[in-house]
Amino acid sequence: MRSSKMPHYNAFRIHNDQGKHSAGIEQLEVVEPEQGEILIRTRYSSINYKDALAGTGRGKILHHFPLTGGIDSCGEVAQSNDPRFSEGDEVIVTGYGLSATDDGGYAEYLKVPAEWAVPMPEGLGPLESMALGTAGFTAALALHRMEANGQTPEMGPILVTGASGGVGSLAVNIFDGEGYAVTAVSGKPQQHAWLEHLGASEVITPSSCNWGIMPWRKGSGAELSTRWAVPCSPA
Repeated sequence: MRSSKMPHYNAFRIHNDQGKHSAGIEQLEVVEPEQGEILIRTRYSSINYKDALAGTGRGKILHHFPLTGGIDSCGEVAQSNDPRFSEGDEVIVTGYGLSATDDGGYAEYLKVPAEWAVPMPEGLGPLESMALGTAGFTAALALHRMEANGQTPEMGPILVTGASGGVGSLAVNIFDGEGYAVTAVSGKPQQHAWLEHLGASEVITPSSCNWGIMPWRKGSGAELSTRWAVPCSPA
């Protein structure tokens, strides 16, 4: 690890003092990484639904206060105290304890355990990685999990619920790109043309579905439908 004087940095901090929520930009002192940690110079982060809940205080996302918001991040390693990464390596971090138990990605610097970081995949840039972000990772993981269980395009269309949301819209696009016919479910008629542009072969409203017994509800075991395969968010 190269030792050098580190600057202060800006971070979006979230507070809750005796039930009073507040959030804003603050300056923090950079702390050098301990053994097994890396310090990332942030390039980009994304805005997820959980980030909005955490930042506005409308959801119980943070386990303690104060914390820096942002459940994902990408950037270059500024300092490394782990043999898996060197200064200048481009990395991505998503999930784990970011903006829940540990400081998140809405900061100019982010210190994390090295095992939380993955090298930037070849052919993917920092901006693209956060344009996809945690939502894209979740949608791609659903595809990976389904195909690991034997799902193929020949088995029939994929039903994507909440299709106009972050995970749902990316799932429509990703599954279409892999050759699947996609039926998108959205209660927002103004978004239907956009979902078709993303790759949905059919867009329906929730009220047009005969949902039957929801298989994920307590005490239920029936399938949703024999017409569709349903990707469930693993997050």
